[in-house]
Amino acid sequence: RLQSQPYIHLLYRKIHFCCYTISHCENDQRKRTMNTAKNILNAVEGEQSDVVPITRALISVSDKTGIVDLCKFLASKNIELLSTGGTAKKLREEGGLVVKDVSEYTGAPECLDGRVKTLHPKVHGGLLGVRGNATHESQMKELGIEKIDLTILNLYPFEETVKSKDSTFEKCVENIDIGGPSMMRSTAKNHAFTTIVTSPDQYGELIKEMTQNNGATSLSLRKRFAAKAFALSASYDSAIATYFANQLEEEDKPLVVRAYQPEFPLKYGCNPHQKPAQILSRNGTKLPFDVLNGKPGYINLLDAANAWQLVSELREATGLAAAASFKHVSPAGAAVAVPLTDVEYKAYEVKAGETLTPSALAYLRARNADPMCSFGDFCAVSDKVDEATARYLKKEVSDGIVAPDYTDEALKILKSKKGGKFIVLKAIPNYDAGDVEYREVYGMTFSQKRNSIKLTQENFSENVVTSKKELSEGAIRDMTLASICLKYTQSNSVGFAKNGMMVGVGAGQQSRVDCVKLAGRKVCTWYLRQHPKVLALPFKDGVKRQDRVNARVRYIEGDFTVEEKTRWEILFTEVPPVLTEEEKAEFLSHSEGISISSDAFFPFRDSIDHASKLGVSYIAQPGGSVQDPNVTEACDEYGMTMSFTGIRLFHH
Repeated sequence: RLQSQPYIHLLYRKIHFCCYTISHCENDQRKRTMNTAKNILNAVEGEQSDVVPITRALISVSDKTGIVDLCKFLASKNIELLSTGGTAKKLREEGGLVVKDVSEYTGAPECLDGRVKTLHPKVHGGLLGVRGNATHESQMKELGIEKIDLTILNLYPFEETVKSKDSTFEKCVENIDIGGPSMMRSTAKNHAFTTIVTSPDQYGELIKEMTQNNGATSLSLRKRFAAKAFALSASYDSAIATYFANQLEEEDKPLVVRAYQPEFPLKYGCNPHQKPAQILSRNGTKLPFDVLNGKPGYINLLDAANAWQLVSELREATGLAAAASFKHVSPAGAAVAVPLTDVEYKAYEVKAGETLTPSALAYLRARNADPMCSFGDFCAVSDKVDEATARYLKKEVSDGIVAPDYTDEALKILKSKKGGKFIVLKAIPNYDAGDVEYREVYGMTFSQKRNSIKLTQENFSENVVTSKKELSEGAIRDMTLASICLKYTQSNSVGFAKNGMMVGVGAGQQSRVDCVKLAGRKVCTWYLRQHPKVLALPFKDGVKRQDRVNARVRYIEGDFTVEEKTRWEILFTEVPPVLTEEEKAEFLSHSEGISISSDAFFPFRDSIDHASKLGVSYIAQPGGSVQDPNVTEACDEYGMTMSFTGIRLFHH
């Protein structure tokens, strides 16, 4: 029937051909899979034993810490010692131990300037031979291969050589260990019967285990030590691969290898359901902080990393003690140590005449940029934390702090905060974060040069593009502060600064003018907190500090619900009079001298128009928009001074 219809007949032939092709493709795939399977080795059978006695050990270490004492212990268990070169010499001269040279055991001398010492069947056969396997046992006997049950080694210090001042490419290549990794992998592979020790840190555990087991080791220890050995092997090879890749042009790099060392587990990631979570360091380096108290979480550490960089750069750029108050990886506030005005003493609830140290002053200002948003912050201080700073911080609701150091009294105060759970981190001085940073997102790995650009006060004075050119020292300081703050703020971002402190940060908005409006609302709230009516609010005794902060903000905003206002009024000895819109506008009309910075260019003049309502006198931005002339014209109309820095500061 199909043949009577030509077009159906043609369709039939095509379907037949496709089925035939698919069938053959599947057959080819099966053949490839079978061929691949043929290359996979089956497990070699042997005796299975948990506790394996050690009769012979091979020792070849570059780090000779504790090696003599360990080998004395091994000798006391009647274990034969094999060794090479300098290690054998040290064991004989300092330990008085009987040591057989590997060259004597193998019958092959060390050669090629020591490049070949242990690369010999008698060494690797002794390490890889499966105990209890008749074929292996027979071949080992025939070839004169003795069982080696324990290998103790370190690898040539390749990474240290790379970091040394006098390193050359040739010197680095010479410090690539060949025999060490080979023995390490052989021993670790055969961990069912052999024990691999790769660090002096393991010597104590090895001695304890062998003491308990009468000179033998357990499978549990051998497996753990083997895992560490394979991790060391991967790390060592990754360092070499990375070094060689860095000698090549970017497009010629065959592979980017990263190795990480687990430091400690975290309770969870960003959210409680994101488990497991942990913090890791780049292999061969430490974390940038030491944990002195508490248990930092995922977001705590992100805040600490950004906040510490911010205050460190502020300290360097201004020469003043700096502090930051972070929430969810953006600053709620940042400041440097500029003395308070009389009205600021009142607005920030500081006793008149109270002496504030530079660190305490910087954090007090940072916290009071937006004290409602700073509730439960993670803070950073650029200088050593003293008792005055700790006592101020103790009054605030905060999760933790990072600083370069702490006085004994300050540390005692901070450790007692939050029932002993307050997080205290000590920053590592001169920490090297590396030139390139990596991030994994949805199965993709991003890399970029770390944003290590340093902003200086010259960035704001060298390219003033408005008709008005004058910039006071205070203005340059505030422009520097605002710009460095934005470098560590989620983009798009805009920040306002006055008197050495951020007074409004607008973060993470898609529209730049929305950043200005968001931050501008915070500027208004900050400035109105100094209004006489706000300063005179008659709080009842016993109202908590944060409740007073929140009540002042709601008084300024004024948009209460009926139920909310009822609850608000009970905080006071008498109901405060309303702060009218007219009173707010009149008070805000006196605002002046504020600096604003933007992390990227202003695409339209609307941001300048809005900033003019807030008392902005100084503007810092990268420039580079086709709208730069219009934006500059707007600044001239309002009598503002604007600098182009030429530096974009996006942060994601």
